[in-house]
Amino acid sequence: MAYNELIKNFGNIRDYMREFYVYGFKSREDFTSKSLRSYDDSRRRIESWLSDHMSFSFTPDGKNVFISVDSRSCGSNPLFKAWKSKSFTDGDISLHFILMDILSDDKELTLKEILEEADTYNGMFSEDRVFDISTVRKKLKEYSDLGIVISRKEGRNTYYKKGKEYELPAAEVLRFFSEVSPCGVIGSFIEDKLQSDEKGIADKLSFKHHYITSTIDSEILYTILDAMSDKCEVKISSVNHRRQETFTDTIIPLKLKMSSQSGRQYIMCFSIKSEKMVAYRVDYITAADKGEAVSYYDEVMRKFISMEEHIWGVSIPHSMEHVMFEICYGKYEEYIKDRLIREKRCGTVTEVAEGVLRFEADIYDSTEMVPWIRTFIGRIVSLEFSNKGVERRFREDLIRMYEMYSEV
Repeated sequence: MAYNELIKNFGNIRDYMREFYVYGFKSREDFTSKSLRSYDDSRRRIESWLSDHMSFSFTPDGKNVFISVDSRSCGSNPLFKAWKSKSFTDGDISLHFILMDILSDDKELTLKEILEEADTYNGMFSEDRVFDISTVRKKLKEYSDLGIVISRKEGRNTYYKKGKEYELPAAEVLRFFSEVSPCGVIGSFIEDKLQSDEKGIADKLSFKHHYITSTIDSEILYTILDAMSDKCEVKISSVNHRRQETFTDTIIPLKLKMSSQSGRQYIMCFSIKSEKMVAYRVDYITAADKGEAVSYYDEVMRKFISMEEHIWGVSIPHSMEHVMFEICYGKYEEYIKDRLIREKRCGTVTEVAEGVLRFEADIYDSTEMVPWIRTFIGRIVSLEFSNKGVERRFREDLIRMYEMYSEV
């Protein structure tokens, strides 16, 4: 049975899970933020959720514990369990079901009418339980923000009714959404409502690249996506691991980008502090607070869209660089041409001679293109970067690779 201790601050759990279990580089002795007792309490919680997926290794610095998940035998992200241990009280649970019962049958009631009906439920409890007007108002406001309850203003009164209910999608669709989408833990909560055969679904779905660790950033990501939807600014705190310090910034979020190679998530945004476009790694953000709506949001978005066609990855330096390379392909190798056209994110592809293709692009950071260009080694017949430092490193790497393999 899981260690049944509910949590209030998920930020602390996120830090523990990432530093000690996802990265797996730290031991108990490396923990210096709080007392060792705090570390032990959090360790017990986390290991109760992940007991079937824990491994450890011994190093000169001590015992390191880390998560080890075999996607072939685990059809559902085990980290979702962390989100299902939120703190609540008996009063929260009671009030939830009372409100849902009162607002059933498509009733539309004022706050006063809801309070009057709530009092009639007193006989159901062994001790009198009275909900004051402030508590009920706050709960209805929370549910209105979540869409559970719909509110409308008429004169001085606010009327509330139960939100629209939707038909649940197929179990396979929910599982796929849960495992691959940002904030996929939402799908996992909905899955819990279905009486489905988890093993049967797991047999139908498998993932070559299963990036499970991003789920611990779902709370941060949800806040940013919500602000993006409402065209609001967001105040964030982010960690600079190189300098080992935390800094704050106020951003206008514009787009979420996810790496298909590493699973990392980046928020493309406009920094109000530095007045330029930047990208923040979501797993480096420790806190996010939604702010006020931005009157010039559309103007910033248009500027970003005009820049995006010159962004290869997420880096946006001040000036653009030109990249050109030519590759050759054989008579029966049309797939090479198809791949070049399919994988190019920007720029142009031109057939300059029979069996010779030229790729050209103006981008902000040509360094980001180098790993992709390397995949065409053996076919490159010409290469030119306006950033001669990047070109020199590329050619030097080829020479070192040649020297290394020629000695074998």
